[in-house]
This record gives sequence, structure tokens and C-alpha cells, in this order.
Amino acid sequence: MPTSSVVIAILALSYAAYRLARRRSFAVVGGPQAIRKLHSLPGYHGLLAALWAALPAFAVLVLWHVLAERVIVDAVLAQLAGDGAPSGGAARDLLLNDVRNVVAGSVPFAEASAPVQAAARHWQHLDAISRIGGAIAALLVGVLGGVLVWRRITPELRARNRVERLVEINLLLCSMIAILTTVGIVVSVLYEALQFFRMVPVSEFLFGLKWSPQMAIRADQVGSSGAFGAVPLFAGTLLISAIAMSIAVPIGLFAAIYLAEYADWRVRAITKPLLEVLAGVPTVVYGFFAALTVGPLLRALGQSLGLQVASESALAAGLVMGIMIIPFVSSLADDMITAVPQSLRDGSYALGATRSETIRRVVLPAALPGIAGGVLLAVSRAIGETMIVVMAAGLSANLTANPLQAVTTVTVQIVTLLVGDQEFDSPKTLAAFALGLVLFVATLLLNIVALQIVRRYREQYE
Repeated sequence: MPTSSVVIAILALSYAAYRLARRRSFAVVGGPQAIRKLHSLPGYHGLLAALWAALPAFAVLVLWHVLAERVIVDAVLAQLAGDGAPSGGAARDLLLNDVRNVVAGSVPFAEASAPVQAAARHWQHLDAISRIGGAIAALLVGVLGGVLVWRRITPELRARNRVERLVEINLLLCSMIAILTTVGIVVSVLYEALQFFRMVPVSEFLFGLKWSPQMAIRADQVGSSGAFGAVPLFAGTLLISAIAMSIAVPIGLFAAIYLAEYADWRVRAITKPLLEVLAGVPTVVYGFFAALTVGPLLRALGQSLGLQVASESALAAGLVMGIMIIPFVSSLADDMITAVPQSLRDGSYALGATRSETIRRVVLPAALPGIAGGVLLAVSRAIGETMIVVMAAGLSANLTANPLQAVTTVTVQIVTLLVGDQEFDSPKTLAAFALGLVLFVATLLLNIVALQIVRRYREQYE
């Protein structure tokens, strides 16, 4: 039975529980004319029954699918071992992967070996039984939950309080999922980064001036030990981000000030949507634009001025990235400036201030937290951008402050290190997690600095 059908059945069951519980709430007090005798409105009784029918059913369905996968794999492995297949190691994992591919349809059934075909049939049989069993278990639990609430409906039942409590618990669980996901990401990255730092000293990684993570096959090859000095990556990231922010912040902030304070409503109605269209353009399109238009244009311009400009340069990537980030700054800054109370402007005008003085001394200080948040979001977007840098700035880890030369960034190297078949116990692959940890720490410090700036310069009004 498809999972979508089970979900639809659970939703139908919860709706039925809602209708029956609502009808019973009327019945226990003698009809709609005596509704005042109920502690909660009939709708809350229906919602309580619907929630008790749907939530446990969905929980059982999810838990069943999680556990059933493990049980099916164990059963298939036991059958493979009985047919003489390897009982452990990489060979067993490869054989199990072949079975998965046959079951998924990626590999034709006729092309698989006899043991794999038998295991695939066994897998499909167990999966069919598991789907039927999971559907029946989920629906039975849903019916049981709805019936329990239906039988407990009385005029004194505090259905509204219980519904609100259930909603509060679900909101708490959702927030905990977000927190636990963040903690899991940090712990996993930190664990792999520590594995890397056992092989490569932290001082070499943070202060080394040469990045060459290629590990040679033979010990007598050049660079067999690799070079993991990440300073060129940090320098390239800061250089491209600085160029991008020097474009995005002034243009975005001035555009927001104009649209919020000076522009006519007709101009604003046309200009603001057009400006925000830039945020919807895929980054790969910006990368094409940087590689095919901006890069050659800068190179030709540099040659006319007698300058040596690389075909892939930090300047080209930074300029296009800055254009891409403009909507993030302008949109958030415009919203924050528009949200400043008009009474503050009126009071400033009443004291004799001009429009420009009001903007500089009243509006911008009041909107500073939102503007700082927009700039912080823009910086994070610039640091984490990959496609534009790959296509416009290249992959060369050059330690330079010249924007006319090719550089690379941390995110580009993370992608490069994790592409293809890699061994996760080699320094080359683990270096990606160390770079990710550095990015996380840098973003955290950036948030702390932004909060300090907001607390120091924010204007508070009653």
C-alpha cells in the first residue's frame, strides 16, 4: 500500500473523528440549545479527537518505516549469508547495494546474479508485508485514539485547554527538532574536523601559506604528504566577499532609502519588484554572466589600460556576487526603514530638521537592527557562495590581495574535496570538515560582532 494512500486514510480518519466528537458534544448536553453547559465549544471537542486520531497514527507510521528498513536489511543479509555470500566487510556491503539497485529498478532484474535476484524478491516480499502492516497499525492506533476521546466527552471536559496544550507540545517538539539538528550538524563537523587535526597540526592548517591537498599514490612522488595551509583560502574568501559587499551594501542601502523616503508610490510599485527579481535568479546564471561577460570585459579593459588581468579573477566574481546580493540588503533595509513610526519623522520635522537630517539622525538609527541584520545576511551569503566563484574566480589557491588575479574560496574547496569517490579517513577528505568548522566559527563571530554593534548604536523609543 503506498504511503500516500495511508496518509490520506489517516487524514480521513481524523476528519471523521472530528465530526463524531463534535456531534457527541452536542448530544451530551441535549442539543445545540444547551451549548452553554459545555466547558469548551464543540469545535474544540472535535479538534481534540482529530488530533488524538492523527498524531499517534502518524507517529506509528514514521516509526514503523524507520524500524522496518532495518529489519528488512537484516533479513536479506541473513538470506545472502545462507546462500554463501560474504558475511561481512566491503564485499557484503557491495552485494547489499546491488540488491537495493535491483529493488529500486536502477538495475534490470535479469542482469543481476541469482543470489541478488533471490534477495531482491525476498526484499520486495518483506517490503509489501511491512507496508500493509504499517498501514494497519497506524490506522488501528488512530481509531483507538479517536474512540478514547469520543468516550470521554462530557460537559466538564476541558477540550480547549487540552487542544492548546497539544499544540504547545507540538510547537516545542518542532523547536527541539531545529535545535537538535543544529547540534547534530555541529557535532558531526567537529568530530570529523578533530580527526583531521590528529593528522595535520592546527597551526599548519590555520597559518600555513600553501594549499595543496592532493595526496600522491607513491611515497616518492612530489607532494606526497600534501600541503594543508588554509590561509590562501581564507584570503580569497575575504577578498571576494569584501568586493561583493563594497558593491551590495552602498547600492542596496541607498536604494532602500530612496524607495522608502523619496520615491513616489508609482515608482516604488515598479522599482521594488524589479529589484527583487534579482534575488530569484539562480546563482549558476550569475556564474555564466560572470564567466562569459564580466570576466572577458574586465580582461579587455585591463589590457587597454596596460594591466594584467586573469581570465578568472576575484574582481569579476566579486562584482557579480555584489549584484546578486543587492536585493538582500535593499529589501530588508527598506522593510526596516518603512517600519519606523511616522510620528518620529513628524517630531523631527517639527523641530526644524530637513528630510536628509531626519533620515540620518532619526530613521536610520531606529532601523539599525534590521539594516545590520540585512548586511549580516548578505555577508553570510557572500561567504557561502560557490557557483559564481567556481565559474568566475577559478580553483587556484593563490595567496594574493590583487583582485585581478585568480583566487578560490573555502566553500569551493569543500565542494572540490568531496566530489567523487573519496576515502573518509584521508586528510584530503577530512580537510573539508575542518574548513566547514572554520566557516561555522567565523559566522558565529560575525553574529556576535553584529549584536554588539546593534546594542551600542541602537536607538530605543517608548
